[in-house]
Amino acid sequence: KWGKLRADMGHPEPFHLSMLGVGNENWGPQYIERLTVFKKALNEKHPEIKIIASSGTDPEGDRFDFLDDKLRAMNIDIIDEHYYRPPSWFLSSANRYDNYPRNGVKIFAGEYASHTTRPNGPGKSTWEAALSEAAFMTGLERNGDVVEMASYAPLFGHVEGWQWSPDLIWVDNLQVYGTPSYHVQKLYATNKGTSIVPIKRDGEFVAGKDSLYASAVFDAVAQQLIVKVVNYNSKPMKVNLAINSKKKPAATAEKITLANANLNQSNSIEEPLNIRPKQNTITYKGKTIVETFEPYSLTLIKLTVK
Repeated sequence: KWGKLRADMGHPEPFHLSMLGVGNENWGPQYIERLTVFKKALNEKHPEIKIIASSGTDPEGDRFDFLDDKLRAMNIDIIDEHYYRPPSWFLSSANRYDNYPRNGVKIFAGEYASHTTRPNGPGKSTWEAALSEAAFMTGLERNGDVVEMASYAPLFGHVEGWQWSPDLIWVDNLQVYGTPSYHVQKLYATNKGTSIVPIKRDGEFVAGKDSLYASAVFDAVAQQLIVKVVNYNSKPMKVNLAINSKKKPAATAEKITLANANLNQSNSIEEPLNIRPKQNTITYKGKTIVETFEPYSLTLIKLTVK
């Protein structure tokens, strides 16, 4: 029946889905009952399709704990977690996945955005929100063996009428601009690498001590080490980055900085590039980079290693 309907609508070939989400922000025993029926049918007919299951509307609490236990017991493929929380939550949750089980169940950070106390509308998409998301995302990247996917939400809003804010991209009838959060997302998405590289300070993950956050990846295609550092301080922070590699690093590196000293700043139709990435080249000697990170900044250092 459904195959014929698909063919009648112009797509005779199967879609070859690799993943299927069952529900969105569902919770409670009834959801588990219905999910079990879906899982049984899909596993029998299409074992190649991974099932993405809902963890409810909140990232903690009784409903979340109930679903998390049940979904793991079912050995579900991917759990979809959502978080719309204040900047303080994102900062304190940068280590959220450091101690998650490594037992095969993956996480999809399916909806998230940092919500400030600013009034709803385009002005809610502040640098404070974006930088707290950037800090949190160091934890997503560091735990890429657990966090399989992530997506900011929502994507678009119209400056003269919206259903939800903040949004990643704002438009009017003629123009479009990316928020500070957009630039954070783009920097992560275009510099995701192919493998995770451990980065530690005093033997610990860099996840908030002295308001510093960091993650690192290696891009096997470009042969680049990419380090992301968030400085959530109101003052510059000088850091030594020691490169532990048998390969020889280049004597120069690309540095990309997204920064603003005022956390309440944002982009707008009138000033679409008020907060935007800036790029320059840095030089160093040996395998140690001594770098000063600007106040309230996300910095990427891209170093060729061959």
